[in-house]
Amino acid sequence: MLCYTQITGERPEPITHAQFGPEFSDVQITTALSERNDIVMEKLNDGNIIDRAAESLAKGSVISWLQGPMEYGPRALGNRSFLADPRSDSIREVINEKIKKRELFRPFAPSVKAEKASKYFDMQQSSPFMTIVVPVRIDKQKVIPAVTHVDGTARPQTVERSVTPRYWKLLDRFEALTGVPVLLNTSFNIQEPIVCTPRQALATFASSKVDALAIGDYWVTHRNRS
Repeated sequence: MLCYTQITGERPEPITHAQFGPEFSDVQITTALSERNDIVMEKLNDGNIIDRAAESLAKGSVISWLQGPMEYGPRALGNRSFLADPRSDSIREVINEKIKKRELFRPFAPSVKAEKASKYFDMQQSSPFMTIVVPVRIDKQKVIPAVTHVDGTARPQTVERSVTPRYWKLLDRFEALTGVPVLLNTSFNIQEPIVCTPRQALATFASSKVDALAIGDYWVTHRNRS
């Protein structure tokens, strides 16, 4: 950015998202789904899949979420994520031990509607890339324990409706159900690179203990799994 400004004399527009990777059509998603016999799938419209996902999360489920373009960089920012209810302190152990298969002490980060961020975190700036650590407000630490570190901090992602509309709508619907505009958000992978394609998402989902997968307009669950 500095080099660009020095050469051109112009200041570039700020980068507001990392959605520079491939996006997959409904046909491509449908094709990948049709190749598997270990899943049950249901096609929903935009509002219904958001409602289904939010209701599932509010009941304590962990879901996989693949929407829109692949994001650049090391963070899951609402397009390739495992999502869970941040109000449940025990959900951290469930995800670390049974899904991510990593050390139990490792923390998780929150996604929050940008307009509600300052009510939950001591911050007055946006954090679209989940790259800053800030204090969780004292009165909110017991509200969202699953994403509050032992020192009372968190590494939030602020979600703008104009940037990631479907993810923002999910947060909004979850807030309508629970009063909390925050979700636990961790990358959609299990000791592997973050998934990119529908086939990769389905393979990781099938090998996981995640309850459901929202991929495009499809709600996917495991077949014959108790």
